[in-house]
Amino acid sequence: MEIITTHKEFPKYKKFEMEFEGRPLSLEVGKMAELCNASVLVRYGETTVLVTCTASPRPKDGVDYFPLSVDFNEKLYAVGRIPGSFMRREGKPSLNAVLASRLIDRPMRPLFPSDLRNDVVIACEVLSVDYDCSPEITAMIGASAAVSISDVPFNGPIAGIVLGWDGEKYLFNPTQEERHSGNRMITTVAATHKKIVMIESEADQVPDDVMYEGIVQAHAHLQPVLDLIDQMVAEVGKPKFEYEHAAFDEDLFNLLCENDMEGMEYCMDTDDKNVREARVNEWIEKVQEKYLEGHPDMMDYMDEILYKMQKKIVKRWLLEGHRVDGRAMNEIRPLGAEVHVIPRVHGAALFTRGQTQVLSIATLSTLSDAQKLDTIWEETEKRFMHHYNMPPYSTGEARAARSTGRREQGHGALVEKALDCVIPSVEDFPYAIRVVSEVLSSNGSTSQGSICGTTMALMDAGVPIKAPVAGISCGLIQDGDDFSTFIDIQGVEDFHGEMDFKVAGTKDGITAIQMDLKNDGLKHEIVKSAFEMTRAARLEILDKVILPTIPEPRGELAATAPKMIQMNINPDKIREVIGSGGKVIQEITATTGCKIDINDDGTIYIASKDIEACRSARKIIEDIVFEPEIGALYYGKVSNIRSDFGAWVELAPGKDGLIKIKDLEDKRTEKVEDVLHVGDYTWVKVINVDDRGRIDLSRKAALRERREKKEKEESSAT
Repeated sequence: MEIITTHKEFPKYKKFEMEFEGRPLSLEVGKMAELCNASVLVRYGETTVLVTCTASPRPKDGVDYFPLSVDFNEKLYAVGRIPGSFMRREGKPSLNAVLASRLIDRPMRPLFPSDLRNDVVIACEVLSVDYDCSPEITAMIGASAAVSISDVPFNGPIAGIVLGWDGEKYLFNPTQEERHSGNRMITTVAATHKKIVMIESEADQVPDDVMYEGIVQAHAHLQPVLDLIDQMVAEVGKPKFEYEHAAFDEDLFNLLCENDMEGMEYCMDTDDKNVREARVNEWIEKVQEKYLEGHPDMMDYMDEILYKMQKKIVKRWLLEGHRVDGRAMNEIRPLGAEVHVIPRVHGAALFTRGQTQVLSIATLSTLSDAQKLDTIWEETEKRFMHHYNMPPYSTGEARAARSTGRREQGHGALVEKALDCVIPSVEDFPYAIRVVSEVLSSNGSTSQGSICGTTMALMDAGVPIKAPVAGISCGLIQDGDDFSTFIDIQGVEDFHGEMDFKVAGTKDGITAIQMDLKNDGLKHEIVKSAFEMTRAARLEILDKVILPTIPEPRGELAATAPKMIQMNINPDKIREVIGSGGKVIQEITATTGCKIDINDDGTIYIASKDIEACRSARKIIEDIVFEPEIGALYYGKVSNIRSDFGAWVELAPGKDGLIKIKDLEDKRTEKVEDVLHVGDYTWVKVINVDDRGRIDLSRKAALRERREKKEKEESSAT
């Protein structure tokens, strides 16, 4: 570890450096964006991110939450590209940029004071990208460093690392080559010195114990980075500012806890969300009658009072092993599943777990409908897409739906990650696939319900997935060193608990993880307990609900789904199939009604609801690209004759060959008409193709070869 402090133009400039998993990591301060509360220029390899932290001097009016914003701003110049939009400039953040923002926000948010109401904005400007060095990890380290050295209150630092596994050994911050060469997971781990604060994973059926041990090792690998940030705080850190704490009527809260806690316990003791809310509203009316005169502004604090009272109840009950709906700690709510519930769509499934219900609908299309991506990441196209919608009616709210938010985008991406490793290859299933999960009722862990619904919708659509995937969420409550984990959290347990640990996987291993916390992190034994509990639960869902409902993908696609034929041609022939200005391909499409996609490598995908139309289009293309093979036999139609010279035989439309008169039969032929006439069909053998593409044929050689073959077969039979 080295600190460099010399810079003539910028006297406050300092650079902190170290080796991080074999590549240089540096954090520079005192040179850029000096009007912010803090700024750090982070370089990891050749990935460069400028991270700034700014805070408003006064609290934000009218909010009852901490107004933190984290923005991961991808710039296409970082990878040497000009944006592909009409305006040729960056527009709204891509999905990956939104996910990167959430990846940084989630581990940091719980470490700020819960009653801080000043606006805090962390902006991560991605200036250059080295694909061997993750820009998300670089930005996360920079964000932690910037907030830690700023005057904004923060209980950090944190640091992040990418964990891989190639089936034998763990990979820490794997390079581009390592990620694409047998690597079976991309797991992002964020941690403080003592605790894990975030896990996000996409994996290819990695065993639970392998995942857990890798996370433990990743935590150890983060310690030097955390030490470096601590060194920065010691050298250049600012004193934390005093802030105006959110107002709260402590006297009223204590009064209600002393006199009316039993009534609130009655409100909470039900598994029905609507019943609970109705009871709480009645309780509020009663306490208003009792205390409003002495506390005229009590309703200004009622939301916070309700939260704290209910949290006390839920925490006490869970530590005693009691849940609001009476379930055991390892018990899943009642499960239900149906498939083929919607007509005409390509695949559909309804999954129900307690009061959480998700309808997932699958659509198949040609590969031209794959999503095109214009981002700083390597991926340029996405063939499997999952979209998640959670309308207000799913929670009983009477408000209009708005545009897709970051949470919906994040949940949709989590389902994609969970299923991606079981989606068949394009060679085995040449379709673009989209699944939309509509949350019909929400009372806990809708993203995991979407994973279960999507698995069944894909199988209902006939997608030959490699294995069914199920997902479940684990919660946590703790008091000092005492803790309790519990499976299948419902909304009230999520709201008042301290952890939402979502794990998806097959019977063979984990495919995705997303961990959200409300506390300052998890000790290793809590992570291990969550893995054990979620594995047992996902196996139960697979065995008791998903597989009994649809044990395997359907053998045929829905009648409304496009049928697909794949063929390969010589890439040199692509121009002939397309034709001048696309004339030929357009004519084939108009004639057959098929949708045709042609790749540069000569792979052609032909799609139609009518498989016979696909076959017709394939035959037309085969005829266009037909290349006669010397020595091969063909059965063709006589198209022209010259009596004293020979006959022309059509091998394919527009592809004729000549049989010279001497090659018609073994005996001498005086004129062609003694053997063939226009319109006759005959067997011929290709004996030569010259450099101008002219084809020489022999009828007598073809007949001789067919005769010898027949005699051989008859001899073998006797």
